[in-house]
Amino acid sequence: MKINIKRFNLSALIKRIYFRTTGYSYTNMGRLFLRLFVGIMLMQFGVRQLARFYTMNTVFPSVLGMSPEASLILMICIEIICSLFIMFGFLTRLMILPPFIAMLVAEYYRLHSTTVEATYLLDWQQQGYLPIMFLGIYFFLALVGPGKISVDYFLSLHIIHTENKSEEELEEV
Repeated sequence: MKINIKRFNLSALIKRIYFRTTGYSYTNMGRLFLRLFVGIMLMQFGVRQLARFYTMNTVFPSVLGMSPEASLILMICIEIICSLFIMFGFLTRLMILPPFIAMLVAEYYRLHSTTVEATYLLDWQQQGYLPIMFLGIYFFLALVGPGKISVDYFLSLHIIHTENKSEEELEEV
């Protein structure tokens, strides 16, 4: 009886691990994770504001000439509806625009408010950096798109197949 024992090759194992961790790209899974993460993070703000609507509608800032109540309703709609669309990857680049603009306005009001602590006194744990974080994530998603694990991608495939075109016309989504 002959037993075939492979020689343990540490160098080959290290190369294999290296290529598995650096050579393979999981961009579509990464985009899905980022869409889900930013959607859940923004949606939780909307749900909290909705739950405390009657206490918040008097203290919410008046934005762009609207009443505080109208500003709060608009923000809740943006935070909940756009978050759902972004998480599903449906009309992603279009649904990024309202929260992107809302975060620009929030950052503007945060920087120009007289009631908020001076900007240079903010540390990383305070909510002063949240609008900037959201802006960065939305900008990234607008650049790279929703990925292949999205409703947008499947709709694009459906449209291409119904028009009898090849999938090569659909570049990386």
